[in-house]
Amino acid sequence: MLAETTSFTLDGIAARMVRVEVDVHRGLPNFQIVGLPDAAVREARERVRAAVVNCGFEFPLQRITASLAPADLRKAGPAIDLALATALLGASGELTIAPLAGWSLVGELALDGSVRPVRGALAMAEEARESGRRGVIVPAANGPEAALAEGITVLTIENFTELASLREGEVPGRVAVPAPPAGLEGLPDLADLRGQAHLRTAVEIAAAGGHGLLMIGPPGAGKSLAARRLPSVLPPLAGEEVLEVARIASACGLGNGQVSSARPFRAPHHTVSAAGLVGGGSPPRPGEITLAHRGVLFLDELCEFSRPALEALREPLEAGSVTISRAKGRQTLPSRFTLVAAANPCPCGRGEDDPRCRCSEVSARRYRAALSGALVDRIDLVVAVNQPSAEALAGPAGEGSSAVRERVVLARERMAERLGDGRTNAEAEPQEVVDFEVTAAAAGLLAKAHRSWQLSGRAHGRILRVARTVADLAGATAIGEEHMAAAIQFRRRSVE
Repeated sequence: MLAETTSFTLDGIAARMVRVEVDVHRGLPNFQIVGLPDAAVREARERVRAAVVNCGFEFPLQRITASLAPADLRKAGPAIDLALATALLGASGELTIAPLAGWSLVGELALDGSVRPVRGALAMAEEARESGRRGVIVPAANGPEAALAEGITVLTIENFTELASLREGEVPGRVAVPAPPAGLEGLPDLADLRGQAHLRTAVEIAAAGGHGLLMIGPPGAGKSLAARRLPSVLPPLAGEEVLEVARIASACGLGNGQVSSARPFRAPHHTVSAAGLVGGGSPPRPGEITLAHRGVLFLDELCEFSRPALEALREPLEAGSVTISRAKGRQTLPSRFTLVAAANPCPCGRGEDDPRCRCSEVSARRYRAALSGALVDRIDLVVAVNQPSAEALAGPAGEGSSAVRERVVLARERMAERLGDGRTNAEAEPQEVVDFEVTAAAAGLLAKAHRSWQLSGRAHGRILRVARTVADLAGATAIGEEHMAAAIQFRRRSVE
């Protein structure tokens, strides 16, 4: 006898529908799964066998063949367990699965029949909607996340025994309720940054315009402290952005099913490989830049990162996405993030101007060699950070994140009116940059800087983008001389 159900498997951060066909007929007891299953799917045979028996159903001692279609798509992960067990009992006559017509099933089975959560439930619910399914049945722990997909019914179950209701013609499960996104509570406050007015200004500009920020200074000057407070001054995620970030986190097994309006913050260790940073593997998996999508990627001790890893960032910084091609698959993953980096001026960290520095000129240059000019040219803001004085550290706290965030939100609203909803000045296309309104004095100042520093075309455009952000923070219609001067002072041709 033949029975069919549908489920999903993850393909990068997207979900692909899988048709689970099970045939049970006379012959020596055997359970075979075909259709490019990975190790986790092949092991489903033992999980399904134990769950069926421990839930009081009769496991057929016959020849069982399970086919996962399409046959040329690699099936990964345990999300197919529930659909496989249901089709198996349908094929053996234990259950009537006709009520499940138009429904998909997702979940991992424990040996006692409990239905465990899986990665990518939100993407699977969205794919079920796009495929025209009536609804999807997911584990209870995945319900609030999957219910964020509008336009499809999401039911949850906790144990495989609940499928016994199919005998009465009822679809099992309880209607899932979408999880309300968590707010920005608990994020570290920018008020903790004391005595660094220049750095605070750079953080505000970076947050408003989505500009990359590189901080250079000795250890303990406040570079990491400032970077970790950047998410608290960024506007909260809204609308489709919440779903984008939740979809990525869910597919990568992060967040425990919780949804937040706070923007992601990723800070990989400097030993991360190029594949770990931009994505890779076979099949391709997302890297840190995709996990930081719509948020912040913080690279501390930038000069300690391997050069191949840093060079791999160049194209994603420009394109806002990364394409990973392997023999077994090709993935295009989103990676629109704000790059924030911190570096020491030399190996000892004190800098050549400090009399305590004993680093030779050769060792200092070798230390900075990891940073190519092409990468630094793509970073809009470069800030020299000095040690704050004792008086500044003992003084009153700086302006809090909430006040700074208000200005950032107003500036982004001005950008949305000019560029479109959700876009920032850092994402402006060259033609849009040309259309920026610039005063004659500001244009003359930029021309002078271009001649003096021999700026590249990219650097010229990035200065204009930063100047436009400074003007938006000030509420100005045109880029004035003071806005251009502020943008130019944050531009350095190289890490010297």
